[in-house]
Amino acid sequence: MAKKRGGAHGGHGWFVTFADLMGLLMSFFVMLVAFSNQDQHKLQIVAGSMRDAFGVQNNVRYSGIIEIPGLPTRPKLKNVEHIPPEEATGNPAPEPHDRDRSNAMRLKKDRAFALAAASLRQALQDLPEISEVSKNIVIEETKDGLNIEIVDQDGRAMFPENGRQPYERTRRALVKIASALKAVPYRITITGHSAASRVPPRSGYGPWELSTDRATVVRQILEAEGVPASNFYMVSGRADTQPLFPDDPYIAANRRVTITLMREEPPIPIDFKP
Repeated sequence: MAKKRGGAHGGHGWFVTFADLMGLLMSFFVMLVAFSNQDQHKLQIVAGSMRDAFGVQNNVRYSGIIEIPGLPTRPKLKNVEHIPPEEATGNPAPEPHDRDRSNAMRLKKDRAFALAAASLRQALQDLPEISEVSKNIVIEETKDGLNIEIVDQDGRAMFPENGRQPYERTRRALVKIASALKAVPYRITITGHSAASRVPPRSGYGPWELSTDRATVVRQILEAEGVPASNFYMVSGRADTQPLFPDDPYIAANRRVTITLMREEPPIPIDFKP
């Protein structure tokens, strides 16, 4: 009898598994129904409590559920806009009025620089000494600032061959450029460039030294004509590493000195007192 009762009991053991399965399915569907009509406020509180309790997030995220109002985050740093998860970031977004102020300041600075660049360009074009060497002076506005390039042309070089001192016509042009640069407060960089050469450089003095020396001489001339020394930010030589015409690095136009009026906030004068 014991054996028979044991076999009968073992034959119906699947009822236990079936009951467990039914229980799990019932729980699953109950959860689906519960989440289909959720209390948003309670969900926010639960999400915030779990985050603080488990310590899974040390830095506040500004996307998804955590940026919805109601969580224990600092409101001043919280961005309440709904954004896609792929655009999520852990960095705090600025307040709208801060962004507007920043954009307005940047627009104001860009407008001020554009006016200064336009006045400088007009002043240079109105000088008769500059018009004589108009093919040797290229004025171009870039994302970094306003470039005034003193460029060699075939048959009309601005510097002697392998010489660091400019020709007299170049010096006169630099004097006129200095008179226009004195009127603007922006910082200045001067960069010397050389063209590629098939002739080996002489020992101890190559394109790097020559391009640097020419840029230095240009700075000295501008400073002697009244451009404040504090306005100069950098003087460098690039040799033939940045040709103006990359397709033909050997042509004369790659030999140049670039004076750049930097697009940035004007420097504070040394004697400035708030």
